Amino acid sequence: MTGSAFFIYHDKAIYYHFHDSHPFHPIRLKLTLDLLSEMGALEPSSMLRSRQATESELLQIHQKAYIEAVKALSSGSPEIDWLKRATQYGLEDGDTPFFPGMHEAASYVVGGSITAVEAVMSGHCQHALHLAGGLHHALSAKAAGFCVYNDASVAIAYLRQHYKARVLYIDTDVHHGDGVQWSFYSDPEVCTYSIHETGKYLFPGTGFVQERGEHQGYGACVNIPMQPYTEDESWLECFEQSIRRLTDYFKPDLILSQHGCDAHALDPLSHMQCSMAIYNEMPAIIHSLAHKYCSGRWVALGGGGYDIWRVVPRAWSLLWLEMTDHPLKRSLKQHPRTQLPQAWRERWQDQSSVSLPTEWLDDLTHWEGIPRRAEITAKNRESLAVALQDFPEPD
Repeated sequence: MTGSAFFIYHDKAIYYHFHDSHPFHPIRLKLTLDLLSEMGALEPSSMLRSRQATESELLQIHQKAYIEAVKALSSGSPEIDWLKRATQYGLEDGDTPFFPGMHEAASYVVGGSITAVEAVMSGHCQHALHLAGGLHHALSAKAAGFCVYNDASVAIAYLRQHYKARVLYIDTDVHHGDGVQWSFYSDPEVCTYSIHETGKYLFPGTGFVQERGEHQGYGACVNIPMQPYTEDESWLECFEQSIRRLTDYFKPDLILSQHGCDAHALDPLSHMQCSMAIYNEMPAIIHSLAHKYCSGRWVALGGGGYDIWRVVPRAWSLLWLEMTDHPLKRSLKQHPRTQLPQAWRERWQDQSSVSLPTEWLDDLTHWEGIPRRAEITAKNRESLAVALQDFPEPD
């Protein structure tokens, strides 16, 4: 089976579910799948069933003792000794609590990202999307930020082991992609890039411009920390200038991107003032770079996003529409007030506590401006200049 883009999916990834009141809720995936299906943009022939990651694959990033702890705490009734050690592994706090079936569900998330990179590198497709992935905060021996296993890091390790590929990791989640950064901090063949709200105010408290890699990997780590209440224009200015210059400098074999959509103004877990515009534009920029530098090789993952009704389904659907060159994606430039499918809205409205949006993009005419816009823009440009000081302008 070959095609231009595959949508990677497995039902067991839905069971990556902490509890019903947790902000990281798998209904985000169902909403997105249903939206794409409603508009005829996701055919069965484009869907590729993923597999579970093996323990040897997990061990490329995670310590054996940690994997054993995850397995033990995945039981319906863990032994008391493991319960006492849960905090040691980051699995007994409000963010990332252990849950029954955790190891299997998290392993399927990792397996989905491996399936995606394998599909692209083997030539079965140019692009692959795995929305259940993007768990970028998990560390080698500790869960963090809703992330048990770091599927992005394991997928990159798989690429390095099996294909010796130079990988550019692009993280657009509003929270810094710390787990992936630390996994490859000294590796010159993996460039990690993250644009996010500054860690001065937001979890995980990292991602400053001076974090540039170490040893042979110095310079292969770029962070663009943005000021709180950044709006579309400044976010996109910093993103486009930095990622175009970095990609030209690094010249990757494949781009692996993480598409958390929590920099939106409606997201409850950050302090940004961006609209759906950035989630329409950023995938288009990455898409063009993949074709210019990587022969089209592009794998995209999901990530954060906690306005699960109004933001995530639209943002992730726009990502798939970009990967598949769908006509709707192109028409939004001429028709920004294009309506969402009414049948989709009616099907889900009763389950939502908020009114579902009627249009693909946000109507910004009623948004209030940020009083400190000029100051925020200036500070973001300062960070951008520092982050790019060692990278030449493209020819």
